[in-house]
Amino acid sequence: MARPFFLVSCLATALAVSCCHCHELIQHAASLPQSLSTSSRWIVDEHGQLACVNWPSHLEPMLAEGLSHRPLDAIAADVAAMGFNCVRLTWPTFLATDASYSSLTVAESLRALNLTGALAGVAANNPGVLELGLLDAFAAVVRGLGASGVMVVLDNHVSRPGWCCRGGDGNGFFGDAEFDPDVWVEGLTRMATMFTGEGNVVAMSLRNELRGARHNIDDWYRIQTALPKRGVQVHAAPRVLIILSGLYNDNDLSFLRWRPIDLTFSNKVAFEVHWYSFSDPHQWTSANANHVCARVAASVWRRTLYLLDCGWPVFLSEFGVDNRGGNVADNRYWGCVSATAAGLDLDWALWALQGSYYLREGVPGHDEAYGVLGHDWLAPRNVTALQRVRALQRPSRGPGLADVEPYKVLFHPVTGLCVVRRRSSSMMPLDMEEQLELGPCNETEAWEYNEEHRLVLRDSWVRMCLRADGDGEPVRLGVGRAGCAGAQAR
Repeated sequence: MARPFFLVSCLATALAVSCCHCHELIQHAASLPQSLSTSSRWIVDEHGQLACVNWPSHLEPMLAEGLSHRPLDAIAADVAAMGFNCVRLTWPTFLATDASYSSLTVAESLRALNLTGALAGVAANNPGVLELGLLDAFAAVVRGLGASGVMVVLDNHVSRPGWCCRGGDGNGFFGDAEFDPDVWVEGLTRMATMFTGEGNVVAMSLRNELRGARHNIDDWYRIQTALPKRGVQVHAAPRVLIILSGLYNDNDLSFLRWRPIDLTFSNKVAFEVHWYSFSDPHQWTSANANHVCARVAASVWRRTLYLLDCGWPVFLSEFGVDNRGGNVADNRYWGCVSATAAGLDLDWALWALQGSYYLREGVPGHDEAYGVLGHDWLAPRNVTALQRVRALQRPSRGPGLADVEPYKVLFHPVTGLCVVRRRSSSMMPLDMEEQLELGPCNETEAWEYNEEHRLVLRDSWVRMCLRADGDGEPVRLGVGRAGCAGAQAR
């Protein structure tokens, strides 16, 4: 039985979400969109939303993580089965531009790093990949995802392959030791050209987490606006969405308020933002989570999400938590970020799919606590955590959804559940109260605010209002005039 729902006053715990289509689950068919485009603040395709998971392929082996644990088609099928319609697939620039990397086979790359266990695992689970060149193996992963109906966002994560990100790692901004703008443009062009014929490649994120001592607003504008003139073919591909990142590790696009960007292409641009609990260090554990959520969410809005009101789509391309469940800051942060994503119906990419790495920061088999999958890639690391992600996978607003009158659902972001009525086999008499509880969001009714600014069931034949007698008391459904007398106005 679901736990009782308690009415509270803060976004971090409960949220009334405007919804047009919440009763229908997102569908993951083998058919894929022919293109993505933008319509004002919306990314448009027939699914109504990008609900992605990050899958790294940018570390030293330059091979999508996990192929030593499971067959590629099984991993791709799992992605779709877990409700994700998209993967943000990361890649390093040098994979496309440096022959000393791109000429290696998968086997040669793993041997060079002395990853004998990973080599044996790939041989057992994906023998057809082992002797492919690294670029061909990357393409095989893209095609494998497409076979399961999963879209791909190609994300240029770093230049030299390795773990990301530190401010002084040489990968942070144009002109850094590892970030030659001409080489970067060459890499983008080659990858865009390589995947022109792959129907499931629907977007390219041009660079991950700009940062470091050199990063500045003037060069950000100069490089971004010059890209079409420099022959970057990604801009010429009519079906590929272009995703631009901000400054300070993808946390700041506030400069667009006073200095709009002048682009020569339209209806195919979105901006991305990252948001983790450690983006706001120490806050989540040092104060009331409701107050912190209000403060932090307002800061994220001022820095990035305000672009939605300016008619630009914003892609929450990295967010996530320690799925082992013991991180207090992450547990408090999750209610805030998921409530924000649900309330704004954001497109997003969860960090991350992988349960472990071939090699991360010098450690073979490094565990990924943020991974949706467990260390051995065989099952979800935390079924409860996956359940609460599923609630965000249902699009609620925007183009491409059914043309029905909008309504509200009561969403509980900490659990990913919604307020539902406790069903009774007998007809309740009028002027009585009905208990509410948490349950699947596709079982909730439509709510709306009435003329008295009280939440009421929209389609009920008798007056039914949301009510509570005080803080910490169970929320009930008051029926009739007497039952609604104690309902709180908004």
